[in-house]
Amino acid sequence: MTAVFAAAAPSPADPRPAARDGASLAAAARITAAPDGRGGTALPVLAGAGPLALRRTRGAPGTAHVCVIGSMAAPLGGDRLALHAEVLPGAALTVTSAAATVSLPGPDPAPAHYDLRLTVGEDAELDWRPEPVVAAAGSHLLLTTVITLATGARLRYREEQVLGRRHDWARGAAPGRLTARLTVRRAGRTLLDQQTDLGPGAPGWDGPAVLGPHRTCGQLLTVGHPAPATPPADTDAALLVLPGGAGDPPAVLLTALAPDALALRRLLG
Repeated sequence: MTAVFAAAAPSPADPRPAARDGASLAAAARITAAPDGRGGTALPVLAGAGPLALRRTRGAPGTAHVCVIGSMAAPLGGDRLALHAEVLPGAALTVTSAAATVSLPGPDPAPAHYDLRLTVGEDAELDWRPEPVVAAAGSHLLLTTVITLATGARLRYREEQVLGRRHDWARGAAPGRLTARLTVRRAGRTLLDQQTDLGPGAPGWDGPAVLGPHRTCGQLLTVGHPAPATPPADTDAALLVLPGGAGDPPAVLLTALAPDALALRRLLG
């Protein structure tokens, strides 16, 4: 299977310059997956930027696999990062990452921004399962994810959020703050729209109505795939079937809280 690589043409809204100029940087990376005409998936656009390096690796037959590699420390306070992935009709794409995304404090006291835009066309498939997002002590990350699904699109989307590094907890430091919004639309209709705000400064984030004693949370959303297994009764996890139109493929959301990232991964799979 041969892939064609080309740089994406920046739009006026693209924060393409990626050099860290003073306290913060802006960078946007793009992925486009398309059928290669031979039963596989090509990558006509695979354009990394700044701390978001993109590498194609070996994947399942017919599927393109892209690994996101952090090439520099980011996001720091004031940074604006973006990753846009589009799966054209009939293509299949899996995206993973080589390591966790760690939000760090920086010279700029402003929050960091990380915007994900994922678009899946008709009869296309996206498997999105990067490593966790970690909010280190003193940081604040605003994570915005918008997923747009066409009719017949299939999706497996895993999201994991971790408050604080082991180093932070070992020295008794409070974790960072992570404010995340996830919006999923299918065939023009809103399937899911939710926001979480966790960490110091977020109202009640460590109370019994939110995280309680836990320090990680995550979810697994499947559309057009078999539903995740029902979580054990002795865990803080729930399986929900999301409402949809007649004839739409099933959409199931598994949400879980856990004391650490390993326990969370075991729940989400």
